[in-house]
Amino acid sequence: MQNTRINRLIEVLGEQFGNWLSNPWRRISLLVISLLFGTFLGTAISTIAGQSADWDIVVAGLLVLFTELVNRLVYGGRRQAVRFLWVDMLNALKIGMTYNLFVEALKLGS
Repeated sequence: MQNTRINRLIEVLGEQFGNWLSNPWRRISLLVISLLFGTFLGTAISTIAGQSADWDIVVAGLLVLFTELVNRLVYGGRRQAVRFLWVDMLNALKIGMTYNLFVEALKLGS
């Protein structure tokens, strides 16, 4: 690519954002936000799918597919020395969603 102003601007913004994320507290806060958003998403999915009983099987299949794809991305294959932030955030979202689905199932069972 040519070294234009927009390319330099994008590179500088990317470097500044990378430096901003290098702080461990900011990384942890993003992971906690992702985990909490996963719990919200688990409640929303179970509520929306529970309204009409037609979508239960389809939503369950999609959630299993999402969980397995994230597991394959995070835990499968070769081990990486550097973990990307978006992979960790996706894993935290999956953990929060799965946890909340178990909580919803326990609430319905009691």
